[in-house]
Amino acid sequence: MKKIVLMMMGLLFLSGLASAYRVNIDAPDTLPVGKPLIVNGTTTFGIGTPIDVVLYYQLTTTTEIKRKIVYVQSDYTFRTVFDTTGLQTGMYKVEVPTNGIGDSVTMRVVYLIDRSDDLQLSSSPSQNFNGKITIAGTIKGDENSGVQIEVIGPDNNVVFGPRYINTDYQGSFATDVPITGPGDYEVSFTDDKGYVGKRIITVIGPQYFTTDQTSASTKVSIVSAHTKSSRDNPAYFAIKTGTGQVNIRTSSSIDWIIEYVDDNGIIQTVNEQGEQYPEKVQVQGRGKTIYIKVYPARYAVNSEVFVYAENSTSITMSETIPLPFASTEPQSPTMTQQSPLLPFLCVVAVALVFMTRVRN
Repeated sequence: MKKIVLMMMGLLFLSGLASAYRVNIDAPDTLPVGKPLIVNGTTTFGIGTPIDVVLYYQLTTTTEIKRKIVYVQSDYTFRTVFDTTGLQTGMYKVEVPTNGIGDSVTMRVVYLIDRSDDLQLSSSPSQNFNGKITIAGTIKGDENSGVQIEVIGPDNNVVFGPRYINTDYQGSFATDVPITGPGDYEVSFTDDKGYVGKRIITVIGPQYFTTDQTSASTKVSIVSAHTKSSRDNPAYFAIKTGTGQVNIRTSSSIDWIIEYVDDNGIIQTVNEQGEQYPEKVQVQGRGKTIYIKVYPARYAVNSEVFVYAENSTSITMSETIPLPFASTEPQSPTMTQQSPLLPFLCVVAVALVFMTRVRN
């Protein structure tokens, strides 16, 4: 009897040792090709213990794709990342190979999907440097919705976004992103269904571009500025020009309206392009400062507007309302702006006085 009790106690002791060590991993159920596959885990193994994490492709047989060794951290967690760029779509699994270590989750199934064919760019993948890159295209299934765009520059820093850009009834979008130099820019696209894909846009230097391909001596500089604008608080910009024609344009993705003062001192309003394309204005510089007013067509919009000026020396946001726009509010009648009824009423009053005196 004592031997049986001792045997049972021994089995329970060994069972306790086996269940003392646990490993649990977590990974996404689905992931677009090209996105990093992040595997997080927790364990009761000691700090610094090496753990194998393996990525397999599963078709009719299981094929090992990549194996990584990670180490248990001070909080008893571990983490590794697998690059999925270039992998084919299908079912994969990530696993920590073990030999029965109790109540653990050591394997996760991950489906890799590819939506890159849903994205069609109409903008050029190679663009001359002019202070911006143009990003335009169509995403299948994103009609009258939006797409989130993020741009990473040549120095691996984010230069734009993540920011949602509206799409029209065909799923088309367009926007301009200000940049400071040439190089390769990685543009990522995400919609409400998840990651769509990425594209590389190569910007070719130098930091000036020629307006005439046959004459390299004709160079045009571009300056830009940006600020928030709404109908209640429109944005005002002061553009210091040189000589010759000045081309002014806004950013796209929002229907902007431009007001400017022409050579005759008359305020002109430009609103021709809608949301997909920037509004544009052409004026003669003559070395003077040009003031413009920019605001959205929709009253509900309060967003950032970028303004670009070609063939100008500088552009700054005006903190106060420039004089040409300060007197555009309607004024109440004054003594110098009398109503046309006033002379008539005076005549009637004089006639009534004359008739009263005749009767008396």
